[in-house]
Amino acid sequence: MDRRKFVASTAALGGLAVYGSFTEAAAQGTGPIKIGLLTPLTGVVASGGKEIQEGFEMYWNQVGHKIAGREVQVFVEDDGANPDIALQKARKLTEQTKVNFLIGDLLANTGLAVAEYAKTNGIPYFIPVIAADELTQRKRIPNVIRIAGYSASQMPRPLADYAYKKKGYRKVITISQDYTFGHEQCGGFAQLFTELGGSILAQHWNPLNTQDFSPYLAQIQSANPDAVFAMETGADATRLIQQWNNFGLKGKIPLIGAQNSTDQSVIRTMTGEAEGIITSAHFAEGYDSPATKKFVADYETAYKKLPSIYGFSHYSAALWLGEAIKSVNGHIEDRAKFLDAVRKTVLTNSPLGRPVRLDSYGNPIYDVFIRNVVKRPDGRYWNVPIETYPNVSQFWTYNPEEFMKGTPYSRTYQGIKKS
Repeated sequence: MDRRKFVASTAALGGLAVYGSFTEAAAQGTGPIKIGLLTPLTGVVASGGKEIQEGFEMYWNQVGHKIAGREVQVFVEDDGANPDIALQKARKLTEQTKVNFLIGDLLANTGLAVAEYAKTNGIPYFIPVIAADELTQRKRIPNVIRIAGYSASQMPRPLADYAYKKKGYRKVITISQDYTFGHEQCGGFAQLFTELGGSILAQHWNPLNTQDFSPYLAQIQSANPDAVFAMETGADATRLIQQWNNFGLKGKIPLIGAQNSTDQSVIRTMTGEAEGIITSAHFAEGYDSPATKKFVADYETAYKKLPSIYGFSHYSAALWLGEAIKSVNGHIEDRAKFLDAVRKTVLTNSPLGRPVRLDSYGNPIYDVFIRNVVKRPDGRYWNVPIETYPNVSQFWTYNPEEFMKGTPYSRTYQGIKKS
């Protein structure tokens, strides 16, 4: 048994400011480093939530739960994919367990709730999966940093460019879960696609945990678009892809999507329904890079499955934090110094096989893959890159300050350029 701690708890570090004063003894930090990991272990995205936990723990297991001479203890809480529960658990971890920092969550609404709490409390909060654009744009919070993560609208833009320029699509319908992450992913795709000259024929918004997609599929079939852009996560992604096949749309209308739609947490339970779906992402488990291949092999050894975006992101985040902790010799109680070290870290040993750094707004810049779901020789399916867009930032080619003067993406604002 290793030193991991699995408890439902939280705690207050006293003082509301990030840059509160600390005694010299506290700043030296000789006790264990306590980390509060929030993840949905129940609910519609529980499969991804479990892999958040697995990826994060994998790194700390590899280093023996020690970094810079200090023991590392990880306290795991189930946020239930619910903002109220996430907030409750964040408070418990911070105010009772007295963790040094928080990390995790999966759904945007849970992450936004915890970010607001971190804003008032001052505890560092790291978000490898929470992709709400505003957290690294108009509503940046100094102690909330998106290490090893991405903004929601960042990844779909290369796919919009590819769909229009390389595939020749001109008329697209979008279908998405009806919450912040979906609104922003669709917004990133729809804005660029229409700026290039394409048209968005319709946008369908389904509630989380939709059981029956047939009403949407009937409308899509009737409209006969060139392609459909899907933004679904977890069980919704599984059901949409399966019902897409059962409805007879596979091979008739191309299905393209956000990275979550064909993530390993979705497609590993399928028998080919997702084959041929094109998505865009910074991580592809089928990428032929030594660093990626080693990570995939290590993950498969540890957990007997191919890694998902959730496992990859939180492994990379733990690696990022480890490098930052080492750079301050373990003295993470000085929050200002620790946060500055996190921002300055350039991850040169990433499983991506290429360096990753933050932009000046706290969001990573990546090479983004256009990926295809293909069958492996062993019969399983994974995402393989077919094209690469280098150095994609959360602002694409837009001027950051000008972009942030505009309206944030929402269900009612998608940045669609009218022809």
